[in-house]
Amino acid sequence: MQKPAITLMVKAARAAGNVLLHHMNRLDSLKVEQKARLDYASEVDRKAEQEIIKEFRYATPDYGIIAEESGITAPRRGSKFSYVIDPLDGTSNYLHGIGHFCVSIALCEDGEPVHGLIFDPIRNELFTASKGSGAMLNDKRIRVSDRKSLDGAMIITGFPPRERDRVGPHLRTVENVLEVAEDIRRTGSAALDLAYVAAGRAEAYFEAGVKPWDIAAGILMVREAGGKVSDFKGNKTAAMSAEHLDGRPLLAGNIKCADALLARIQATGYDREF
Repeated sequence: MQKPAITLMVKAARAAGNVLLHHMNRLDSLKVEQKARLDYASEVDRKAEQEIIKEFRYATPDYGIIAEESGITAPRRGSKFSYVIDPLDGTSNYLHGIGHFCVSIALCEDGEPVHGLIFDPIRNELFTASKGSGAMLNDKRIRVSDRKSLDGAMIITGFPPRERDRVGPHLRTVENVLEVAEDIRRTGSAALDLAYVAAGRAEAYFEAGVKPWDIAAGILMVREAGGKVSDFKGNKTAAMSAEHLDGRPLLAGNIKCADALLARIQATGYDREF
């Protein structure tokens, strides 16, 4: 049976997904602002986020919110819980009419994800996870790939705009990994990348510069699907909290492929960039 927290998150995510789908036929008329170099937000991001926050404020008014567009609202009355929200992960894809984007929501207790949801409204794929209860795709349990090495593996990565100063080490790692992997994909949505690793559609993922709203739901999903998540030094990633909003490096995968990928990242010296 679906947990009450997930039921609420599903309702909020579907409301946001409807906003995203409704505006897809008028992309040329959307108001778009540049938050930083090569980093954009549109009025759709904000409208979708408002739908999510409206649901949460009504049902759980004491919980905090860490949202990409609206900022941070601290928990009230001693609550330890906060939602971490990305209303549109894959904004660049969306604005270019590429149908690969999602809504990502996590509920965290003291910065640790305990419930997570990633919703792809184009494919109507709903990935969910609860700590200790496994990960699901449209109510069917999912597991990470069982591949034992990077030989023939499918790897996913990303090149976020705020990490262009480190593009050299990143590309050296890509070259190193391609010595053995089948291929490397760059899809444009970190949340969906992690969901795909959890579902066994790719063996592993690595990217630097990701923020809590990009990954909070996805890291729980990978863990609950039997996988491993770490930074590029092999350590646990920082809490999903208001105190740790800076971009961070992240690696995820099934255990053997994650370990092999970590070794190649460290062999190129990419880990020493952080």
